[in-house]
Amino acid sequence: MDEYINERLTQLLERNEVSDFREGFLHLHAYEQSEYFDSLSTEEQKKVFELLSPDEVANFWSYLELSQKEEKSMFDEMNANYASEVLQNMSDDDAVDVLNLLSKTQRVSLLTIMDKHKSESLKSLLNYEEDTAGGIMTTEYVSLTPEMSVREALMHVKEKSSSAQTIYALYVVNDQKKLIAVMSLRDLINADMDDHVKNVMNENFVSTDVAEDQEIVAQTIQDYDIIAIPVVDYQHHLLGIITVDDILDVMEEEASEDYSKLAGINDVKETKESVLQTAKKRLPWLILLTFLGMITATILGSFEDTLEQVALLAAFIPIISGMSGNTGTQSLAVSVRSISTGDMEKENKVRHALHESASGFISGLVCSLILFSIIVILYGQPLLATIVGISLTTAMTVGTTIGSLIPLFMNKIGIDPAVASGPFITTINDIVSMLIYFSLATSFMSYLT
Repeated sequence: MDEYINERLTQLLERNEVSDFREGFLHLHAYEQSEYFDSLSTEEQKKVFELLSPDEVANFWSYLELSQKEEKSMFDEMNANYASEVLQNMSDDDAVDVLNLLSKTQRVSLLTIMDKHKSESLKSLLNYEEDTAGGIMTTEYVSLTPEMSVREALMHVKEKSSSAQTIYALYVVNDQKKLIAVMSLRDLINADMDDHVKNVMNENFVSTDVAEDQEIVAQTIQDYDIIAIPVVDYQHHLLGIITVDDILDVMEEEASEDYSKLAGINDVKETKESVLQTAKKRLPWLILLTFLGMITATILGSFEDTLEQVALLAAFIPIISGMSGNTGTQSLAVSVRSISTGDMEKENKVRHALHESASGFISGLVCSLILFSIIVILYGQPLLATIVGISLTTAMTVGTTIGSLIPLFMNKIGIDPAVASGPFITTINDIVSMLIYFSLATSFMSYLT
């Protein structure tokens, strides 16, 4: 957003020049309005609410980058009638997201004040789990009947367009409200006015079950390259639709969640949290990794005699454990990505694991040859160089294998593979690589001393 416009609006807000502020603010795109609103202090945001009508606030609300805590706090501060009107003017799916953050008492109060039709629509959506198709769908769509003429259908679309989230995809239902076909607005416009919907509709379409996981819905929309997907129950009654803009939000949310888990934390959106809240979220993994780290320390302690006799072995511990962890994390990222996008279903899992292992072996071999040459040149110890090289190749091969297999195993037993976080894999590979390195060094101890 233009810095000059930002400063100008803030000056108008501070001077309480209501008319000029409203003119400047409402001239912006909804996304720019949200950017400006996000940049304000809490007190300034409250003042903006006083200057804008509920429908004007609803217009940019879905663009705001707010944590759930911030969003709830804002609605807690609003007058009940004002909050109810804001929700009234939001799309159903966005309004439900807000209502899910509020207490049961608040929800009931706001729904009671609302228009009856809107209230009933939101109540039905509140019954679904947040991360399912039902939780992200909207009931604001345009449906047609097969008996309609094209002329009647176009008039119906025109009549319903202002309240529908999209009119580019139209849904044909029978008298039991069961979905029987889908058609595009383009097909309807290009059809003969006196023809009937049943003659131009497309009965070859994709839909999703109301209880389907949102991540699978996102993948379906991506695979079929569609702008919206109808949501049906087990009897194929049309319940709502999910549009591509909501799917983009889901994809961002899922990517953020997976990134958090891979990093060994619960949430990457921690910038506005207190120090204690941030520490509380990160501690569970760190405590687990501390105990796993003790295993590595115990292994090193058990090879104390080996280290005392050949102290130079210690110099290569960071390289071997680090490279093993790095390759394992790379393999982990590839596996988790393949599982989350559904590519793993199409790919032979054994072939995938072998591919990653072979990649780790080749990478390890190249790195080992480089390290072998450096050790021979600097220390003049070809046997030590051989031990380090073999250990590095083996550790990197095993590391990639572990990194690829653990997510597959977790997915097999129904656990989110993203919880096999990078720090976790790295620590496991530290344990394995140290066992390989010192076992090999101990076996050749008599030749090293």
